[in-house]
Amino acid sequence: RRDDLSRHVVDHFSDAVVKNPIVGKKSKNPQLRKWHTKNLERLPGLKFMRTLWVCDVSGGPFKFVATEPGATPLGLEEAHKDLKISPAEFDEVAAELGRTLDRFKVPKAEKTEVLEAFAAHKDEVTAGSVKKG
Repeated sequence: RRDDLSRHVVDHFSDAVVKNPIVGKKSKNPQLRKWHTKNLERLPGLKFMRTLWVCDVSGGPFKFVATEPGATPLGLEEAHKDLKISPAEFDEVAAELGRTLDRFKVPKAEKTEVLEAFAAHKDEVTAGSVKKG
């Protein structure tokens, strides 16, 4: 079932991000390093939200309803702003997602859909790394 595959993909992906040397526990980004060492009690909730999102962008059955950027504390921009994720760090997380999709032998069409949907949120997720003014 698609929802079971999504759950397994997200589980592996989320754990791989925590271990990733660029964006995980040993990241040079102090905010990412802190999140992946001191906030891991939040990982199950993050995995749940990521599972809904992956299911949604790959055809269901679950729906992830995004908020408008900055509209609520749960919007992508607000949720990631304090992490100061750079475009290069975002790209590394996308690469980790790609490696995970390959590990689970997700077909090329579905893999492309998921990665394109992920990439569509790059500006929101990296907004905190941009210096204003």
